Amino acid sequence: MDSQVEEIKNKLNVLDVISSYIKLTKTGINYRGVCPFHSEKSPSFFVSPTRQMWHCFGCGAGSSIFDFIMRIEGVEFGDALRILANKAGVELKKENPQLRTERTRLYEICDLACKFFEKQLDGSVIGKEVEDYLVGRGITKDSIKKWRVGYSPDTWNGLTDFLISKGYSRDEVIKAGLAIKKDNQSTGGNDSYDRFRGRIMFPVFDLNSAVVGFGGRVFKQQNETAKYINTPQTVLYDKSGVLYGLNNAKVAIRKNNQCVVTEGYTDVIMCHQAGFDNTVASSGTALTQKHLIILKRYSDNLVLAFDMDVAGDSATKRGINLAQEQGFNIKIIGSYGEGKSKSDPADIIKKDSKIWEESVSGAKSIMDYYFDSAFAKFDKNSPSGKKDIGLIVLPAIKRLQNKIEQSHWIQKISQMLQVKEDVVIEELGKIVVNESNVEEPVKEAKEELVFDKIPENQRKRLIEEKILTLVIKNPAHVEFIDETHLKLFSDKIGDFIKKVKSLLYLPKDIVEKEQEDKNFKNIIESVVSGDSDFKNFVAALVLKDDYVVEGESEEEMKLCLLQLKNIELKDKLNSISESIRSAELQNDQEKVNNLIEEFNKLIKQL
Repeated sequence: MDSQVEEIKNKLNVLDVISSYIKLTKTGINYRGVCPFHSEKSPSFFVSPTRQMWHCFGCGAGSSIFDFIMRIEGVEFGDALRILANKAGVELKKENPQLRTERTRLYEICDLACKFFEKQLDGSVIGKEVEDYLVGRGITKDSIKKWRVGYSPDTWNGLTDFLISKGYSRDEVIKAGLAIKKDNQSTGGNDSYDRFRGRIMFPVFDLNSAVVGFGGRVFKQQNETAKYINTPQTVLYDKSGVLYGLNNAKVAIRKNNQCVVTEGYTDVIMCHQAGFDNTVASSGTALTQKHLIILKRYSDNLVLAFDMDVAGDSATKRGINLAQEQGFNIKIIGSYGEGKSKSDPADIIKKDSKIWEESVSGAKSIMDYYFDSAFAKFDKNSPSGKKDIGLIVLPAIKRLQNKIEQSHWIQKISQMLQVKEDVVIEELGKIVVNESNVEEPVKEAKEELVFDKIPENQRKRLIEEKILTLVIKNPAHVEFIDETHLKLFSDKIGDFIKKVKSLLYLPKDIVEKEQEDKNFKNIIESVVSGDSDFKNFVAALVLKDDYVVEGESEEEMKLCLLQLKNIELKDKLNSISESIRSAELQNDQEKVNNLIEEFNKLIKQL
């Protein structure tokens, strides 16, 4: 693992990696920019190409390219490792070679298909018609290139034949979601036809701008053809977990601390073209649990440009309810401009981008939207109207996480309906929020929630527990823990590992597994015998299997120890950063220089 980390560091330049996310300006031998991790007007974020490090003197963050990717992408070290390995062209030994080969080939197929569609748009007569149509919609040629918009020819096997000629099999094209297998026994079941024919093609990108799927809009309407069709579920493409445009919007979302969610591909393209870079699209589907988990990495504030019937039970409303339950601050864009008409954001921006800007800034809170919609729909003075208004508004109040905020809206509906607060509270108590229609998060999503953006002290505790679990599962792992590491552990865990190291006999010859297990259980028993709470804690870890992946525990151990060391170093760096700021305020330049020298020495250890 360490050798692969070094290989990636050697192949990637910190300046290239970071400048792909934020704008940097050369200042002496270093580069400077506005920190993406906290709000600031004067740039205090520095990148050092000579040391291959970065640091912000405003918030104290800084380290290697791995730490930058972990922060900017909102991922753990393993995911950052995969992202950077992909950028560096390094094949990770830890990954299943067979699975990686399949995924890699599917990525290649999707990218080749995208180039094929781009070429059809650029080099054919009908492609010129498509381009003229897009320009007529307000999309510039630069945007067409940036978003890699293309055209799929109206032929049955044009794309498939092209991909087969490049060395890919028909089955692989089908697995990529680009072809549909014919249900025809006479052909042996091996024949297929292109999924996308005669359509404007919008490639869908993952967070690292790799093509994973497509959305196809019909160009010339024929019969009952669906206006839009999308890539089905594949190894690469998961509609419930992909947000169109997030690869280009994530930095702006973090900087603005706000994400605008629209419904269509052209909406996103036009928004970005007009400078509203914090815009994504849900690609025609409601917000899902996985969407919200990803968005939570970048901001808690959502502005939604969705059509929604507050009295209905639509998928859109269920997605919004789920976001509300997860603690998002939600605003709704209801209507646009002086006429208060409801149109697509793309059409509004084409007409006047100022109208869209005002619509976003004037978006209503989700509660105001529910109130305004309910009171506009029903008569607040009639008993049945009051009841219908309550059926819409009270479930929304029930979902609010903050009790003070909840109390505010209880008072408001009480006043507007002219009923006592006690009555409202009583009715509120009868409401059961129904989550049965909301999909459960997948295992990976649950793991992201546990590790994503947790404070360093909690993260350190999790890493300590993981190391302890690895030692319990395989006592030989204590060999990797030296005196330097022992100083990093909390007292009880550190003492436990010290005692295990002193008591444990590691046989050089092969011994019976049962005897080895028995010996180690005796050691655990003797180490924890004086502390019943810690004994129970260790016993619980013994039963845990989710921390350890068979065959990879040695690499996991080394990685955890490295992370533990980095947390300690970052704590020291943050402390020095505070001292530097204090010394600067006191105009003590000598102390500042000494502290910076000490800081640079520690940076090299990361």
